Amino acid sequence: AGMRAAMFVMEQAKAAGINAVHILVRAPGGVKSRTPGPATQAAIRTIARSGLAIGRIEDVTPIPHDSVRKKGGRRGRRV
Repeated sequence: AGMRAAMFVMEQAKAAGINAVHILVRAPGGVKSRTPGPATQAAIRTIARSGLAIGRIEDVTPIPHDSVRKKGGRRGRRV
């Protein structure tokens, strides 16, 4: 899915005359995962192979500066 999305975006960018890009990578962050998913690598590789110049790859995942409470309340998720 990551490769397909990247290919779609690259075709639109080339049609618009864009030849260089900056890539911003974002994971869910906060209480959830702070690492991007496996499709991220595939998407970046696809962009690199498409012929577009890559300026920089930046991680913009939101990282809490204090504690963040998980949802579910004091007793947690009761199943």
